[in-house]
Amino acid sequence: MTRRSRGREVALQVLYQVEQNPSMSLAEVRLFIQRRLLGERKFCEFTEVLVAGVKEHLAKIDEAISAAADNWRVDRMAAIDRNILRLGVYEMIICREIPSKVAINEALELAKRYSTAQSSRFVNGILDRVLQSELQAQAQAIMSTHPARIEAARMAEQEAREAAAAAAAAGTDAVPSDDEAGQPGTRPDAPPTE
Repeated sequence: MTRRSRGREVALQVLYQVEQNPSMSLAEVRLFIQRRLLGERKFCEFTEVLVAGVKEHLAKIDEAISAAADNWRVDRMAAIDRNILRLGVYEMIICREIPSKVAINEALELAKRYSTAQSSRFVNGILDRVLQSELQAQAQAIMSTHPARIEAARMAEQEAREAAAAAAAAGTDAVPSDDEAGQPGTRPDAPPTE
């Protein structure tokens, strides 16, 4: 197990404890993390960031989970599964320090280790839907902010495909002839002559 994986494991333990005992103080949380990670500063900080991030963005995270979980309310999920999902969603859509696929794999490992046999499939399904939803939202945001650029890129791509198809049909490569380049006697990719 990598140290970051161990940090995620401890973060899951903390999230579970805090959910079961909301009066747990920040000092108690830090002491627990320090003991579990043997005081390794870098990994203690990583774990504290995960816990704090999930707590800070809990409403947004739970909303994403709810949207992806057909016929499941977040509060009705098993506590371990719910907190594994929260960690995974935090890393995928808020933190984004690591690739989404790595976040999903790490969550699956936690589910296999700490939950039931069916939990890894459940966690995988929810996180995959959250990821797909996030990717669609990002694509729509790009489309809404830059529609002219996207349309121009699509048109240029279509023109390039048509030119390549025409060149292939004519049995030539896609380099324009001297007349097409607009400079008689030179190729467009040739160095300038004096």
